[in-house]
Amino acid sequence: MQLTGQNSAPFQYSSGALEEVKALMGRYPEGKSKSALIRALHIAQEENQGWLSIPAMNHVAEVMGITPIEVYEVATFYSMYNLEPVGKFVLEFCQTGPCAIEGAEKIIEYTKQKLGIGKNQTTPDGLFTIKQVECLGACGYAPMMQVGEFYHEHLTTEKIDQFIEDCRAGKIDKGTWKMH
Repeated sequence: MQLTGQNSAPFQYSSGALEEVKALMGRYPEGKSKSALIRALHIAQEENQGWLSIPAMNHVAEVMGITPIEVYEVATFYSMYNLEPVGKFVLEFCQTGPCAIEGAEKIIEYTKQKLGIGKNQTTPDGLFTIKQVECLGACGYAPMMQVGEFYHEHLTTEKIDQFIEDCRAGKIDKGTWKMH
């Protein structure tokens, strides 16, 4: 993933978030507060509608007293950070070996066609973004996807249809619905 340089609004942590980041930094020995960067980026992403804009990453760097490139290196390395605006529901499909063997590619393709979008794209209604990620550590439940904090396992086209239908009907809110 690369930085797009997209124009976006200025960003600053809320006062509560800034307090949390400073407290996190204070847990580490002097000169080692950069260790709080991963959580600091999560907080920024949560406060920036689910993605890390360049102004958001620059603000994180400023607050932490590190260079912007140090922040960009971490944000571009991990798939858990979104470097472009995303939908309300980010469907992160595991694409590695065990899930692939169990049919992940078929499920991913089905979902792309159903939603009319490709990898790293968002539906025009702003509800869904599809991401293909590396192992999510649920190999015994393949194929699977993560949406928010929840894993959705043993995926089928019927489960995908139900998930999309429930999201569109407003039956679930971000991160609160689990497949059974």
